[in-house]
Amino acid sequence: MRILIPGGSGQVGTLLARHLHTSGHDVTVLSRHPQPSPWPTLPWDGLTRGPWVAEVDRSDAVIHLSGRSVNCRYTPENRRQIFDSRVKPTLLLGEVIAASPTPPKLWMNASTSTFYRNAVDEPQDEYTGELGDLPSQRGTHEPADLPETWSFSVDVAHQWEQALAAVPTPRTRKIRLRSSMVMSSDAGGVFSVFSKLARLGLGGTQGSGRQFVSWMHDIDYCRATDLLLEHPEITDETEGVVNMTAPEPLPNREFLRILRQAWGQSLGLPATKWMLEIGAMAMRTETELILKSRRVAPAVLLKHGFEFSFPTWPEAATNLVTRLKRAV
Repeated sequence: MRILIPGGSGQVGTLLARHLHTSGHDVTVLSRHPQPSPWPTLPWDGLTRGPWVAEVDRSDAVIHLSGRSVNCRYTPENRRQIFDSRVKPTLLLGEVIAASPTPPKLWMNASTSTFYRNAVDEPQDEYTGELGDLPSQRGTHEPADLPETWSFSVDVAHQWEQALAAVPTPRTRKIRLRSSMVMSSDAGGVFSVFSKLARLGLGGTQGSGRQFVSWMHDIDYCRATDLLLEHPEITDETEGVVNMTAPEPLPNREFLRILRQAWGQSLGLPATKWMLEIGAMAMRTETELILKSRRVAPAVLLKHGFEFSFPTWPEAATNLVTRLKRAV
């Protein structure tokens, strides 16, 4: 297939482009900062048309992954960038695809499992999951004392998906990828951050430790993408929604204990909520990324027979640690 990946130069985009390229697909990446790679990478700003529009016309599928990192303080300027880097490129792609004489048959657009409520009690899936509250709906599904920043993230998710739906593309099927953290051995990814804490003896329980961590091994993320490219119709029952996540989310306490074991580290100093708040300020990030409970289940993938290579965290952590050690 001819596959276009706007915003494909980040961690997830790179591992996906590498997988699809190695599998024999004709891959092209669009990036604000093109770098040499085994596949063509064209410049785009996510705001204006350019020569890249011709790639839309010749593509069988578009997988859009643009978005400024949320690993930052939610200042007014950072919030604007988080919104704009997701919503504006999505609207632009909708306009280009709608106007294309030969539009792609499939458009997969990144979204986030943060869309779902702060759940500890039961998993949230595509069929029964409750969505998190918008700022104007505080307390509808979730405790009213939750930090305002958590509602901001839900608002981003809503507007991101609304942008995907905003422009009709009758000849192009749309899929919303509500992804959890993708764990990869590539440098700079979220797994390397958790691993650094574990290896330094700082990977103990964070906050109460009861909040759930949803995750997905990079190999399964790529294999699930393969399935959606071949059978996009499996999302029809959920109006194009698919949860890209492993079937076994687990509490933060267990998640970190297993990671420490994989690294052979017995020490793991815990961090209380107030300690995390101070650390987050020092690191210019938000505690929501650690403290919000994300208990998400991949009902669509499981219903349609997807067999995870790494369904549980112990085997995934062991595999990723082994790969990281080999890369050093």
